[in-house]
Amino acid sequence: MAANAIDQTRRMLSLVTYLRERPGAHVQDVARAFGITEDELISDLDVLPMCGTSFRGGDLLDIDTDGDRIWWHNPDDVAEPLRLAADEATALLVAARAVATLPGLRESDRQALLRATAKLEAAAGEVAGASSRLSVTFESEGGVFADVDRAISERRRLWLRYYSPARDELTEREVDPIRLFAVGHTYMEAWCRLSEARRTFRLDRVAEIRLLDEPAAPPELELRDLSEGLVQPAAEDPEVVVEVGPGGRWVAEYYPHDSAEELPDGGLRITLRTPAPASLRRLALRLGRDGRITFPPDLAESARLAAGEALAAYEADDYRRN
Repeated sequence: MAANAIDQTRRMLSLVTYLRERPGAHVQDVARAFGITEDELISDLDVLPMCGTSFRGGDLLDIDTDGDRIWWHNPDDVAEPLRLAADEATALLVAARAVATLPGLRESDRQALLRATAKLEAAAGEVAGASSRLSVTFESEGGVFADVDRAISERRRLWLRYYSPARDELTEREVDPIRLFAVGHTYMEAWCRLSEARRTFRLDRVAEIRLLDEPAAPPELELRDLSEGLVQPAAEDPEVVVEVGPGGRWVAEYYPHDSAEELPDGGLRITLRTPAPASLRRLALRLGRDGRITFPPDLAESARLAAGEALAAYEADDYRRN
C-alpha cells in the first residue's frame, strides 16, 4: 500500500536530517533505510529542492543526485536559526490554522499541528494577533483530499459520485484507494469495484464522497511509473486534432492531450490520442460553435453529421410545438 500524503511528509522531513548526517549517501542505501523504492526516493528528491527556510525562495535546499549518490550542497544554511518576516509568519499561522480544521485529519496529527502553531504564535508576538483576523476556506477538493487521505490511512473503502467528461455523466461507484499523487492536478489511484480494474480519479471531478465501513482490499498491483507524466498513450492509438475557440479552452483542462497550440483567435489546436476516437463525437456536440474536430477526416465528417442530426431533431421538436 502506498504511503499517504501525511506519511510522505513525515518521511521527507526525516530525509532532510538523514541526508545532512550522510553526505554523498548512496541512493539504494537511503531507499532501503526508508523502506521505499529508488523511484519513490528520487520523486522525494525532486520535491525537496522546492523547500527551504524562506517563503521567498532565497534559501531553498540545494539537493541533487546523479542517480547513484545524493549530494546536499548547502546544509549549513538550513542549520541557521529560522527568522520569519511578519508576512511570512502571518501566512504560516493562517495556513496552519486552516489545515488543522480539515476533515479527515488524524487526531494525533491535528494535535501536533496545534502545538506547533501555539509555539509559533508565542514567538510571533503581535503578528499572531493580526493573523487571527484572517481565515482560509478550502474548496471542495480540499475536503475530498482529506477523506481520501484518511481512507488510505485507515484502509477503508470509498463511495463516490464522479463526473466522467468522456461520457458527460455522473456515475456512482465504490473504490479501494491505493494512493494520492499530483501531476498538474491531484489524483487518486484506486481499484474500482464497478469496473473491476485500476482507475485514476481527478479529485476536482468528485461530486460527492463518503467513507465506508468496509475495509479496502485492492489487489496487489505494481504502481505505475509517473515519471513520464500521467497520460502515456500507446504508439498505436489514433491521433485526433480538435480546434477550439476561446470558449472551448476548457477541453485542454479536462482531456489528456499531447499538445495544445495557441491559435490567433485565442483558441487552441489540441492534439490527443485515444483508442476510441468515436467517443469524441460527444465532445464535438458539446462544443457546438466553440470547436470542431479537424483530424482524422472521417471522424470530422462523422461529428459534422451527428451535429446535423441533432440540429434537425431540435428543429422538428420546435415545429411540433408550433
